[in-house]
Amino acid sequence: YSNFIDDLRVYVRGGTGGMGYPNLGGEGGRGGDVWFVARERTTLKSIREKYPQKRFVAGTGANSSVKALKGEKGKDCEVHVPLGISVLDDDGKQIGELNAAGERFLAARGGLGGSLATNFLPCKGQRRTVHLDLKLIADIGLVGFPNAGKSSLLSKISHAKPEIANYAFTTIQPELGKIMYPDYKQISVADLPGLIEGAHANKGMGHKFLKHVERTKQLLLVVDISGFQLSIKTQFRTAFETILLLTKELELYKEELLTKPALLAINKMDLPCAKDNLDELMTQLENPQDFLHLLEEEIIPANTLEFREVIPISTYTGEGIEELKTCLRKSIDEQAEQVNEEYRKKKLLLLQTSK
Repeated sequence: YSNFIDDLRVYVRGGTGGMGYPNLGGEGGRGGDVWFVARERTTLKSIREKYPQKRFVAGTGANSSVKALKGEKGKDCEVHVPLGISVLDDDGKQIGELNAAGERFLAARGGLGGSLATNFLPCKGQRRTVHLDLKLIADIGLVGFPNAGKSSLLSKISHAKPEIANYAFTTIQPELGKIMYPDYKQISVADLPGLIEGAHANKGMGHKFLKHVERTKQLLLVVDISGFQLSIKTQFRTAFETILLLTKELELYKEELLTKPALLAINKMDLPCAKDNLDELMTQLENPQDFLHLLEEEIIPANTLEFREVIPISTYTGEGIEELKTCLRKSIDEQAEQVNEEYRKKKLLLLQTSK
């Protein structure tokens, strides 16, 4: 994954409470808390560089004294984390989530100060090791096998400048780009590391890729019209087989991914025979059941993806790029309208039941 980090293990400890004052019944201050705070333009890499020990400890509460019977609370420790963070305990159980700027999560609570209840002795703060697991948040996630042209497409539709190569090269770190529209609307697009067969079983970058798909609102499958072959040792796959394989990998990793709205971009339409291949593919996509008996059983998904739009494009000549941008915008706007409608219905239902 080179310089990109999407998982970081850190140690957090709440501050110890302050000593009580037995003679006067004074109470020590509570220990400080450790908070994770979501902030834009923050990365897990920057956290690791700034805090190489990966230890976050809050301040100790002040002792009770004659001048201040109630000791002051210890200083809180705030750790700025990126948006899209899941907080997991050491057993892998999710204990928190931070998706919007300003959201806070209490990672370790400070200990109580010494008081009559504790025989005036302070309590230690909560301590634990947690995982910060990043899943990129984007409107559109580009899904495709290596060399399908995802990075080229991202560079065409946005200002992102991902690495591009003309061999079976796969993106090794996620790239985020933004499509800018004339009315200032922006749509974020994530080019995620290329899948390979067996990704659901963590082959290649398997789970590192697939977990980022979870946080995208919609999927854009990018497929090479001439088919795909990773190496001479692997089997050649037609465009239709590629679509089925991509669907199968998503399904085996997490079935809910197939409920996301999906679009299909058929790339490399500038190649010879592309038009004939496209006609054949469209026939197969219209009635997939008629062709499944010709394929091996292991590549056939239980459910097929329903594509909102199928757009032939060429990142080399620019063909279909503007149409694709328009389709993405339309699809995202329709989804937003649907979410708003559901929200309005819920509100109305709550009002009716409260009356």
